[in-house]
Amino acid sequence: MSALQTTMTALASPGADASQGEIVEYVFNDFLLASSFVSNIALAGLTILAIAYLGRNLTDPRAKLIAVSVMLISVVSISSYTGLTSGLTISFIEMPAGHAAEGEEVLTMWGRYLTWTFSTPFILIALGLIAGSDWTKIGTSVAFTIAMCVTGLAAALTTSSVLLRWWWFVLSSIFFLVIVYIILVEWSAEAQATGTGDLFNTLKLLTVVGWFGYPVLWFLGVEGIALLDVALTSWGYSILDIITKYIVTMIIILYVVKEPPEITGGTNYGSSK
Repeated sequence: MSALQTTMTALASPGADASQGEIVEYVFNDFLLASSFVSNIALAGLTILAIAYLGRNLTDPRAKLIAVSVMLISVVSISSYTGLTSGLTISFIEMPAGHAAEGEEVLTMWGRYLTWTFSTPFILIALGLIAGSDWTKIGTSVAFTIAMCVTGLAAALTTSSVLLRWWWFVLSSIFFLVIVYIILVEWSAEAQATGTGDLFNTLKLLTVVGWFGYPVLWFLGVEGIALLDVALTSWGYSILDIITKYIVTMIIILYVVKEPPEITGGTNYGSSK
């Protein structure tokens, strides 16, 4: 019996037609699952407050842009995790033939893909600006991360064929590798030239290593081969979010508030005049 089947035996699924109220009851009957959501709401809120306080005296427009970018990561996260907690962006779907949980109705946290679709672009904007990159490369990374997240969502929600689920996963992984290349090769070289190499090395290590954890969890979790149950998969994602969002954010904001010349742009930066 798989970890998923064991969990489903202990905690009956309310079914694909369950109301939001029934889904919320299901979530809060599983302490691990509920805490994986609520903890991120709390951390996102604290991170927003910390950025607002630490960045209150910023004057440089480019430094402010980086600070706003990292704040928006937590703004998206607190909104999305509230959606998960309220049952708005999670549902039960029946897994297709050939899946480890074939024929079972499995809790799918598709709202996480909304989190990643709207938050990872802000991570990349901040990283690109710190590296001293141009907006073409930043825009390219943002486009590929949106494509990565949307195809990941398709992998999670496809029920017609297990083969199609894995095709979406492979496609998402290819887009992910493009982003990894930009961070590790293009931006690493630019950061050295800009003078932010030491900081960027720390940020890219946390970001890239953390991001590789997501497809691994997808593969091992309920959406892949179902070795991990829903709650463990959710906590795995939540821990990765804590590392790649809130910890990375705090490292960035503590650097940005000093307004070092390597990341500032002058009073006319971004002016439309």
